[in-house]
Amino acid sequence: MRRLKENVTRKWPEMWKNGDWLLHHDNAPAHTSLVVREFLTKNNVSTVPHPAYSPDLAPCDFCVFPKMKLRLKGRRFSSIKEVEAESQQIPNTLKPADFNECFKKWQNRWDLCIQAQGDYFEGDGGN
Repeated sequence: MRRLKENVTRKWPEMWKNGDWLLHHDNAPAHTSLVVREFLTKNNVSTVPHPAYSPDLAPCDFCVFPKMKLRLKGRRFSSIKEVEAESQQIPNTLKPADFNECFKKWQNRWDLCIQAQGDYFEGDGGN
């Protein structure tokens, strides 16, 4: 969390100063632990609520995983370590435009879920 704060304050100092940004996480135990919640509260970080049991709203599904699938699809690997090494390189190749596209798709999915009053499932349309 400290690295996140440092990166945001370095890259977008006005956004940090004004509290003009939101953090989204997926309710994983590591993200909801007491120490993380205390850090967020202490640093006045607002979070976007993530409904429980809603994996189709995870931002990685719109950005990292599709690119990972494309890069790994149809390839054969000789070891798990080789798969891990190749997979770990993919986030480093993402450009700002990739993140903008991810954010737009994520917003669209949220809108669909809200319009359907939570009854939206991936494959119902929109993405």
